Amino acid sequence: MSEPSTRPIPTLDELNRQGEGKLPGLIGIRFTHAQHGLIRSELTLRPELLAPNGFLHAASVVALADTSCGYGTRLLLPEGANGFTTIELKSNHLGTAREGTITCEARSVHAGRTTQVWDAEVRGPQGKLMALFRCTQAVLYAK
Repeated sequence: MSEPSTRPIPTLDELNRQGEGKLPGLIGIRFTHAQHGLIRSELTLRPELLAPNGFLHAASVVALADTSCGYGTRLLLPEGANGFTTIELKSNHLGTAREGTITCEARSVHAGRTTQVWDAEVRGPQGKLMALFRCTQAVLYAK
């Protein structure tokens, strides 16, 4: 198994700019910490992120967790890899919120030559665990 590269870590401003005009920027994801194998992010809730029942839409939570894991994956791509794609994700929703800022902490579980596995925890505005998330990323190479 090859060791993942230790690509330079972009600044938080650079990470946040990468999402502008794309889903992360459109919904308001902000990165607050980045290192190899660990990413932290946050999302301030607003009416557009809620479901018709007035609670946070599960897709908003998944978007925060999956985006955080994806940005972390890019920092651990092996030498020669040119990208990745999500091949599986799972989320368990344990609570919800209507307002405030939710946070996410994503950690690398496995960073191999062909796959990466990431776990994330999403917490509500008061710090209570709101969701557990796991995804598997396929590492891509040019043909």
